[in-house]
Amino acid sequence: MADLLTVVELRKEFHVRRENSFRREPFIAVDGVSFAVPAGGALAVVGESGSGKSTCARVIVGLERATSGAVTVEGHDWSNGHVGRSERLRRGRLVQMVFQDPYLSLDRRQTVRACLSECLTLHFDLDRAEREARVGSLLQQVGLNERQADARPGALSGGQRQRVAIARALAAEPKLLILDEAVAALDVSIQAQVLNLLMAIRKQSGIAFLFISHDLAVVRQVCDEVIVMHRGRVVERGDVESVLLQPEQPYTQRLIASMPGPGWTPRRRARELESP
Repeated sequence: MADLLTVVELRKEFHVRRENSFRREPFIAVDGVSFAVPAGGALAVVGESGSGKSTCARVIVGLERATSGAVTVEGHDWSNGHVGRSERLRRGRLVQMVFQDPYLSLDRRQTVRACLSECLTLHFDLDRAEREARVGSLLQQVGLNERQADARPGALSGGQRQRVAIARALAAEPKLLILDEAVAALDVSIQAQVLNLLMAIRKQSGIAFLFISHDLAVVRQVCDEVIVMHRGRVVERGDVESVLLQPEQPYTQRLIASMPGPGWTPRRRARELESP
């Protein structure tokens, strides 16, 4: 299967101000990272906060410019961050991103219908009837109904808002969906619903996923392959089951050990249960 996305020796360096000083010094957020996502595949990028995984995603979609290295999508070089409007639209038809907090990424003044219609108008030449039909199809695809189409983000639950964000990304009919901690802010039951939704979408459409998370248990449900990042570098890679069951690197072992197991209860709740 041909690779849809290829990242080769990606490096991103920031210059940050030192504490109690006006001097700036280099900080390497991503250091020589390489990976590939095949068409229709699903790769997880896992690591703790500050490991560089979200920076990789931002470089891929053009929100940050790489210091060095190459990003290739369908054989086209995306390493140059300075592109015109037509090229940005073309890239948007290939790759879309879903962020962790949908309340910040959605316009609070827009209804769901207006949000999806705006995206469709941006990418396709549709008349009103075709656009309305497509909005209805997108709502159905992510498990929302016509009544919710006329609601604004503030009137929706967190899970519903994330479904809207996913629908907006799917409106462009991309070949790759980058999910940056897309279920991290949801409670466990809603998280499971959204993960089931993503698996169904992938099965129906054949879309590829780049799934960024700190939680190996979450990516196990959605992804085939995983890379583990630590301090800007890839420290382990392989298929998800192998990495979960037989991790080779101490850092990966610590990540897995930190995952809550069956019967786990938060400390505060445990104290409440123990009190008379």
